Amino acid sequence: MIAFWIVAAVVFLIVEAVTAAMSSIWFTVGALAALAGAALDAPLWAQILLFVAVSGVCFALLYPRLKNSLRRDRQATNADMVLGQECVVTQRIDNLAGTGAVSADGKTWTARSADGETIELGAVVTAQSIQGVKLIVTPVRETAHNI
Repeated sequence: MIAFWIVAAVVFLIVEAVTAAMSSIWFTVGALAALAGAALDAPLWAQILLFVAVSGVCFALLYPRLKNSLRRDRQATNADMVLGQECVVTQRIDNLAGTGAVSADGKTWTARSADGETIELGAVVTAQSIQGVKLIVTPVRETAHNI
C-alpha cells in the first residue's frame, strides 16, 4: 500500500499543479497521511480512514481561508448597482433581431427583454439582471421621451 499512497499523492499533486484551483491539494495531504499510516503498518481500513479524515479536515479548515485568493482575476465593477433602476430604451429592444439598448445611470447598456417581448424606443424599463454585458429588462410603462 505504500506504493499506492505515493502514486496517489503524486497524481493529486500533479492535478493540483495543472489546475491551480485548490481542487485536489486536500487529497494530496490525505494521501500523505495514509502513506504514514501504511509505513507504520496500519490496517487498510485505518489508512482509508486517515485519507478521508485528513482530506476532509484540510478542506474544512483551509478552503474558506483560501477561496478569496482564488478569485484574483475578478474586478469589482459595481455594475449590479443598476439592478432595480428604471432605464430608458435608447434602441428598440428585439431579442430575435439581437438589438436593444438602454440608458441606465448615465451609461448605455445593450439590453434584452426578460420575457422576449419587443420594447419600443423611449419606453421606461426596470433592470432585472445582468447576463454577460447585457442588461435584462422588463417594461414599466410606455412614455414619449425625446432621446
